[in-house]
Amino acid sequence: MAAMRFIMNAGRTSKQGQQINVGKDNPEYDAIVSTLTFHPDDLKTLGVTAGMTVRVRSEYGGVADFRCQEGKVPRGMIFVPYGPPTCRLMGTTTDGTGMPTSKNWEVEVEPVDA
Repeated sequence: MAAMRFIMNAGRTSKQGQQINVGKDNPEYDAIVSTLTFHPDDLKTLGVTAGMTVRVRSEYGGVADFRCQEGKVPRGMIFVPYGPPTCRLMGTTTDGTGMPTSKNWEVEVEPVDA
């Protein structure tokens, strides 16, 4: 399957906030920040199912792999909790805010061969 373009949004989740009490250096936290949420129809179009891995490339040259899950997001958009993988995809410009752009950025997503 060829790569597809999506609009990616990153943010914090309540589950991520609860897990931070345990710490960031554990498998549970890593699983949270390494999971992309897709609209179910987008997963089908991309040719992947929940639990499979995809590779994401950003316009800034970053690359990261994520596990897929279905969720309530609009078609054409994907959501991921902030974490080390999203940091690899973000640019370095903050436009004076202190944080790189993490909303509405275009990324390319492709399935990772098993």
